[in-house]
Amino acid sequence: MKVALGADHAGFQLKESLKELLDKKGLSYQDLGCDSSAESDYPDFARAVALAVAHGEADRGIIICGTGIGSCIAANKIPGVRAALCHETFAAAASRQHNDANVLCLGARILGERLAHHIVNTWLDTPFSGGERHLRRLEKIAQIEREACRPEGTHR
Repeated sequence: MKVALGADHAGFQLKESLKELLDKKGLSYQDLGCDSSAESDYPDFARAVALAVAHGEADRGIIICGTGIGSCIAANKIPGVRAALCHETFAAAASRQHNDANVLCLGARILGERLAHHIVNTWLDTPFSGGERHLRRLEKIAQIEREACRPEGTHR
């Protein structure tokens, strides 16, 4: 599995610690920035990670900003991305099992490093459960995406 990582200035330190976690797990990753705790804009890094996942350059993505909210909103603008904001392990597992989330968003100002590592481990280790009802719901989400991405003036 290859993971795309991105963070703004608020998430920089947590991103660096997650790189160590991914190394210990033997997973490859691509660090898409930022490179310091100097002020930066989360949409830039959310976009980069989400596009890497959507284009198949990474299997999954992790984005960190202050709360995780802005990054999650930005990432979910990219078709094919199912970003989930998780502040605990139950949501991390459910996002994978039920929603096949391919991007995890974290809030560095909300989570401690230890809890963030537990969330990431859970999220990376939890498979999509499949099943008819979850697949049906994912198809409905994809349909919403297709409809929203149609050029103006076009209908079914």
